[in-house]
Amino acid sequence: MRVFDFDNTIYDGESGMDLFLYFLKKDFKGLIKYAPKFFEGFVKYKRGIITIQEVMEDYGTILRDYSGKVSDIYAEFETFWDKNQGKLKDFYFKMQQENDVIVSACPVCLLKVVCERVKIRNYIGSDVDPVNGIINSICYKEKKVEAFRNAYGDVKIDEFYTDSFSDKPLMDISENVFMVKGEKIRQIKKDGAYIQ
Repeated sequence: MRVFDFDNTIYDGESGMDLFLYFLKKDFKGLIKYAPKFFEGFVKYKRGIITIQEVMEDYGTILRDYSGKVSDIYAEFETFWDKNQGKLKDFYFKMQQENDVIVSACPVCLLKVVCERVKIRNYIGSDVDPVNGIINSICYKEKKVEAFRNAYGDVKIDEFYTDSFSDKPLMDISENVFMVKGEKIRQIKKDGAYIQ
């Protein structure tokens, strides 16, 4: 089985950040008050120092406050991907296989739209209710392994592709690991052993 991270791996950027900026352009006055907290959280996330509890408590408040103001969130997701689908990387489509699996911190409700468009059938992400903004679970770090195991049991991961060592828990259970930077891929684990 081949498993892929999504943000900065298959997608050129952070979909959560791009979604926030998408809504910020549409409703600057309504969202600007959340921007400092959101950007602070994004920096912590990129540094790998934010806890799942912080995400659920601090950023769940932003989602709950703002979600009720969006009349049709699912239509907004479609429009967002109309604008951002072109940021999916070419390397992936050159190697795409029918049974690929995406495991991402991206909310499933957002991931679902783009995966269906490009015929990726298998995807796991954070469980967020987009209508009321409630975060039920975050698919991040060791929680990615838990979510993968819940979906696929003890199926062996033959190849795992990511851009970040925050995915070390998934790397550790994968036979071969590839680090993705832009369109370039570098193998860092082969046949169960990390390459030094």
